[in-house]
Amino acid sequence: MTLDRSDTAIALHGASNFRDLGGLTGDGGRRVRRALVYRSDHLGRLSDDDLQRLNALGVTHCVDLRGAHECQALPNRLPGITIEHLSIDPTALRRVRERQKQGHALGRAEAVELMQETYQDFVRLRGPVFGQLLARIAGREAPLVFHCTAGKDRTGMAAALLLGALGVHRDDVMADYLLTNRLYRRDTRVEEPAPPEVLEVLWQVQPEFLHTAWRCIDEEFGGIEAYLAGPVGLDGAARERLRERLLAEA
Repeated sequence: MTLDRSDTAIALHGASNFRDLGGLTGDGGRRVRRALVYRSDHLGRLSDDDLQRLNALGVTHCVDLRGAHECQALPNRLPGITIEHLSIDPTALRRVRERQKQGHALGRAEAVELMQETYQDFVRLRGPVFGQLLARIAGREAPLVFHCTAGKDRTGMAAALLLGALGVHRDDVMADYLLTNRLYRRDTRVEEPAPPEVLEVLWQVQPEFLHTAWRCIDEEFGGIEAYLAGPVGLDGAARERLRERLLAEA
């Protein structure tokens, strides 16, 4: 049976994919603590009521994973919350743009291939950035939110690495990842011109995207623990601090 993660969603007027990463079972049967780490789509159109909700949740820090152009086009609206930028440019959209300029026809299969390449790049090239995010999470006491534009790929990969570092089973990580398809409402202000079937792939998630990342981690880096210790830059002590902060006693 697929784990239902819908109870982690937090209803906001200006963000559709805001949710709590807590509640899953990690190392030693310990639960990931709720109300400490949140993931989201962009936070550039929050209402006053939304801001009050974030204040009630105790969120004091936001890590924005978007590229510089995305941040300039749609800046976060988070008065009173510290914003830190750990930028990862949206490579899938760039590749779509490049291929269209070169006159290549794009369909669903090509879009899936582009997304798989993007997830391989996350693993091979962006480990240090994800490591900075995990270090921020491990070192903060107050609740934190991290996000990108849709809260699905860069955010989804970051969430998968965080949950993996906590010892959450990959089936449960996948359930959290796929919840995007039930929650995210597409924002036409951030979409590239492309055929509808391509946009459908780009603005949803598929199990194969995350499986591609996991295969890359396992086959090229020797598994999640070796990847976290290597490219991500979290030594054993840092991973233990993360577990102490986020895992409740069984």
